[in-house]
Amino acid sequence: MKIRVALVSALLAVSGCTTLGKSPSATVAPQPAATPPSSGRIATTVISAMGGGLVSGSIGAGLSDPEKRKALEAEYKALEYTTGGQKVTWKSDRSAHYGEVVPAQPYRVGSQDCRQYTHTVFTGAAGATARGTACRNADGSWTPLT
Repeated sequence: MKIRVALVSALLAVSGCTTLGKSPSATVAPQPAATPPSSGRIATTVISAMGGGLVSGSIGAGLSDPEKRKALEAEYKALEYTTGGQKVTWKSDRSAHYGEVVPAQPYRVGSQDCRQYTHTVFTGAAGATARGTACRNADGSWTPLT
C-alpha cells in the first residue's frame, strides 16, 4: 500500500511539471522590441501609417511640420520599443516646444499587438495631454484606433 501511495504521489508530482502547449485562447502580452534602429529616424512609410497620431489633434495645433514629425517618431518609438510606463521625449530644434509619450503595457487583440498611450505636448509652460490606443500592423507600422 505504501508503495502504491508513493507511486501515485510521484506521478502527480511529475505530471505537474509537464506542459501540453499553449491554450489557443491564451493571450500573452507581447514585449516591445529591444532597441530602436540606429539610424535615429523612423521610415516615412511607418510614420505616415500612423495617420498623424495623437499630435494630429488639438495638442499638435501649434506645432510646425518638423515638430509634428519628431512627435510622431516619439509615438512610434514609445509604441514599438519602450516598456510600459517609460517616457520617450522629443524636443524642437527651433522653439520651446517639446513633449513626452508614455505607453502602457502591450496587450493582444486577436492577432494584433495593441497599446494605450498618452502624449503630452508642452508649448512654453502649458502642457496638453491626449490619450489613445494603437495596434501594430504586420508591416511594423502602428494604426491609432478612433
